[in-house]
Amino acid sequence: MSIQEIRREHELVDLFCNLAEIPSPSLHEEKVAEFIKKYCAERGIHAESDSYGNVYVNIPATDEGKQPILLSAHMDVIGDDSPVKTYLDGDLIRAEGRTLGGDDKAGVANALYFATQLAKSDMKHGGLELFFTRDEESGMSGIHNADFKKLRSRYILVCDSDSLGQLEVSGASYTLATINIKSAKGGHSGIDIGDKTRHNAAKLVAELVYNLPQGVFYEENGSVITSCNIGGIKAGKPEVTNIINTDALVTYSIRSACRAKEAELKAQMEAEVQHFNDKYATLATAELTFAEHLPPFEASNDKYIPEVFKKAGANLGLDVKVSSFHAGAETHIYANETNATGEKFSPYLIGLATVCNMHSPEENLDYKSLLKGQELLSEIFKIFNA
Repeated sequence: MSIQEIRREHELVDLFCNLAEIPSPSLHEEKVAEFIKKYCAERGIHAESDSYGNVYVNIPATDEGKQPILLSAHMDVIGDDSPVKTYLDGDLIRAEGRTLGGDDKAGVANALYFATQLAKSDMKHGGLELFFTRDEESGMSGIHNADFKKLRSRYILVCDSDSLGQLEVSGASYTLATINIKSAKGGHSGIDIGDKTRHNAAKLVAELVYNLPQGVFYEENGSVITSCNIGGIKAGKPEVTNIINTDALVTYSIRSACRAKEAELKAQMEAEVQHFNDKYATLATAELTFAEHLPPFEASNDKYIPEVFKKAGANLGLDVKVSSFHAGAETHIYANETNATGEKFSPYLIGLATVCNMHSPEENLDYKSLLKGQELLSEIFKIFNA
């Protein structure tokens, strides 16, 4: 079958392709936002942009005794503003010569299509909110500029995982750790090499790095929870060998889905730096600093949504998986904010389609997984409102 035939047969696939064919690199999502608002207006659904250009969609409750739920996805993609032409390769939707934008047009399409189906149904439910953000791929400025007090839902499904049937309940933070080493005295590698009060900062940083954590620091149920990875070392110039270096720098990325374990890791690093400073007192100093760039998305003690998800998967005969991921997403921001009534959000990263080779010209989306993802989303909503 051709892509045109599949699009005529499945409205959801057509919606995805329409969205994918609108170029929307980060901070240039205006045409997608306008498409969403027009699509909703034609179907009698309320949709509006906030002051930053994010799009909010609301389906009012038909049963005030039930609670609402929010579906979130981002409108921007990795790539440029060159034309996007989709085509079918077996069951896979691809784009000619460029990234497809399945991340996260698949999430946008599934959420938007579900809203239109719900709006014309007679189902009793507590309401549905959709929130489509800008600039997730580049700086997450869309979610950082969101007015969370407008959102009534406590539970959020962030439709941005790359595999159908995934529910990820926690995700790692990102903290930059920087260590600066200064040796009290430098000098000439020939004339001063015998002076015991002169220590080469390049050698000192190597010694300190050898004693610092590297790799997995803590894991749980087969998932990495906390890790530490060296970014790079800077000391002197490789082509200059006649200097006893006085300055060195080393950077680390710390990722953790648990603040307590991250604190343990930081304490271990601080202890190693203190031991270094005690050993080289008056001869050299090391200074360690931490800068959090993304807060952790910690697992909630509330297991309601994971249980709903597993039940929905079982009802559909779908092999689903509840896990953690060792990276960042908009879940991390939601998890540290509160809604209109002051409740802390309970976000989850959910996979409603299988997207492979993301962010590359080989990117593809299995259209059958997209359709199955819509079934999964519908079943989750049905159970949630039972």
